Amino acid sequence: MPSRLHERPQTTAVTGKAALLHRAVPGVIGAPGLRTALAAVTARAPEPAVTPSLEFRLLGPVRVSHGGCAVPLSGSKIHTVLAALLLARGRAVSDSRLSAVLWGHTPPSTLNSQIYTYISRLRKRLGPGVDIARQGPGYVLNAPACRVDVFEFEELSGEGRRALRQGDYALAGTLLTQALDLWQGEPLENVTEHLLDSVRPQLETDRATALECRIEADLALGRHDRISAELAGLVARFPLREKLRAQLITALYRSARQAEAVRVYQEGCRELAEQLGVDPGPELRSVYQAMLRGEIPPPAAARPRATVTAAAPAPADPAPCLLPPDTLAFTGRRAELDRLRALLTPAAPAAAEQAAPQPVRVLLTGMAGVGKSALAVRAARRAAALYPDGQLHAELCHPDGRPKSPQEVLAGLLRALDGPEPAAHPEDDLEELVRRYRSRTAHRRLLVLLDNAVGDAQLGPLLPGGPGTAVLITSRTRLAGLPEARTLPVAPLSEADALDLLGAVAGRDRVRAEPEAAVAVARGCAGLPLALRIAGTRLASRPHWSLARFAERLADPAHRLRELRYGDLSVRDSFRRSLPQVRPGTRKVLPWLSMLGEEPFSAANAADALGLSEAQAERVLEHLVDVGLVQPAPPAAARDRYRFHPLALLFTESLPHAST
Repeated sequence: MPSRLHERPQTTAVTGKAALLHRAVPGVIGAPGLRTALAAVTARAPEPAVTPSLEFRLLGPVRVSHGGCAVPLSGSKIHTVLAALLLARGRAVSDSRLSAVLWGHTPPSTLNSQIYTYISRLRKRLGPGVDIARQGPGYVLNAPACRVDVFEFEELSGEGRRALRQGDYALAGTLLTQALDLWQGEPLENVTEHLLDSVRPQLETDRATALECRIEADLALGRHDRISAELAGLVARFPLREKLRAQLITALYRSARQAEAVRVYQEGCRELAEQLGVDPGPELRSVYQAMLRGEIPPPAAARPRATVTAAAPAPADPAPCLLPPDTLAFTGRRAELDRLRALLTPAAPAAAEQAAPQPVRVLLTGMAGVGKSALAVRAARRAAALYPDGQLHAELCHPDGRPKSPQEVLAGLLRALDGPEPAAHPEDDLEELVRRYRSRTAHRRLLVLLDNAVGDAQLGPLLPGGPGTAVLITSRTRLAGLPEARTLPVAPLSEADALDLLGAVAGRDRVRAEPEAAVAVARGCAGLPLALRIAGTRLASRPHWSLARFAERLADPAHRLRELRYGDLSVRDSFRRSLPQVRPGTRKVLPWLSMLGEEPFSAANAADALGLSEAQAERVLEHLVDVGLVQPAPPAAARDRYRFHPLALLFTESLPHAST
């Protein structure tokens, strides 16, 4: 459902593209060169434009103006609240979301009163034209008569891409230029880093896509000479965007600068190999090979009209890229990344008659907090260039560990694919959502990351339909419904990698200054990346602490899990989210099993501790292995032996004992 923020008053007597231009860019009809482009759309004269009472700008510093005069707002926090409410597009923004974008993982104890103060200031500053209402545990902003530059950018760039697909290059170039002109610097310059990190990457991607489409229109109109310098600067700024590099090669070739075009391609090969470990994709390779053969076509504007109408299919909407941000302090896992790179690289057809690529299914399993998601995101980003039709991501659990329904996840995936069909909703019929999802993915080369799967019933409907797709799944549970999937267990870090991660987060100088204490902290975290990140973050936030002091705090097992908590991150809570997948009978005996301690034990040992038969105890242990609360003992140990991870043991010991 469109947000009411989009409900701007009708400003002209025309419809379609002309109305959009009047609505989004008042006065643009008088711009030189645009009258001719609009003459084919409508011959009716526009009515005087109605200027909205308030204008909100997010594509640059967050600003508000009323009738052309700036509305004063002070401080990054109030700008952050305003931006978060606007970007919600008429939906409620919860208090927890506002807290996260204002303070991250360290909110103050007075967060509710501070949020209320910011809302009150906004109401006073914005006036009666904007309604900020309390709705549930949050706030919703309704401003039907206001302009928001982000939404105007989306509308203009969307119309521009449609004009490009239809071969109307002059109109496409004008619309996309108007869209890009709305940008007045880096987006959201004056908000907190917490909101910035979650929103800016997608805005920058949308801007780059619009820029590529505008350049495509310029190339079609024969403007290669005037845009070559601009393209060279863009390629230097975005060296991994292959489409920009292919466009620069085309512009240089048409400008009789073939030697420079060859160098641009070679530099692209080197950048992709060094940064991503991949070769150029099919689009960049095909442009380069066409240049070598002298087969790059002339600009569309220079071709006969029949050639234009019979041209190759127009480009589709930009491929979605929804992968989460990469973890900056990522260490180790070289063997796992190499293995994932090999698994995610599509295999060449085994025979000539096998024209279609084969689907790829990879499952990462491991205990809570072991770093499956971080590893999956890094591997997916490295393999993204191999899947040019897009990269999707879905979180399959709620923050409290409850699994999401397949309908809820499918609705989000379908919205990301941005197809021509009406938007999907979680209330829709599951079979219909699956049909639409598999139809939309049947002929695409997509990489789909499904994070925190809890079972086969949840996962089955989420597998895409195309043979050229790859699905990377993370799960604490070992899934039986994917017999064709390659399973890669993820283990805790070695001591060397654990120290490296601790230094990357807490500061390498501090680790080098207290090597023995650093080892003690790393051992207290038992190689668990989540624990190490929490420890490193706590140390980084307390530069007056010594590592020795923190190691002493971790030394007491009774208090260790309490120390391994910071903001929303908690080792105890991470383990607790595994409990919903534990069978009730096993949940009852789990605390008693902890009496076996850290040393490896057998099913017979467990049977004695639990008062069960050995066969029953083995079934309990195998189930706990499946949900990640018990680990198989190292290969050097005797056959059929098990062990607790030290932190999992502390968590299990803290559970209440059921009466027997």
